[in-house]
Amino acid sequence: MLDSIPGIGKVIIPASLAESDGLEKFNHVRELATFIGLAPKETLSGSSIKGKPRLCKIGHTLLRKALYMPALVSIQCNPIMIAFYNRLKDKGKNGKVIVCAIMRKLVHVIFGVLKSGKRYDPKFKPISA
Repeated sequence: MLDSIPGIGKVIIPASLAESDGLEKFNHVRELATFIGLAPKETLSGSSIKGKPRLCKIGHTLLRKALYMPALVSIQCNPIMIAFYNRLKDKGKNGKVIVCAIMRKLVHVIFGVLKSGKRYDPKFKPISA
């Protein structure tokens, strides 16, 4: 099923399944993103100093590295990710920030495909409650 996601190839599928135990221990995608180290971390120092948000790199380094190239590929071939990339680029975001956002979005897509048991559908619109 994961091979239906544009940008996801032969390397990331076994790596993501093996290193995350098939997502059995994760109830929500935020838990998985934190496990990988793709959760944003704000820098605060008292009340006067506020730094730029960065990635919390306390996480699974191998999965983070394995998601880097699929993120770059999906920027070129996945229409959803291309639109997301263009939206962030128009907001003036840096290239590395955009790639990390794409990596996190790929984690959301992977999680959704594995939990639902359905193939990736780029035209899928979630029902908002």
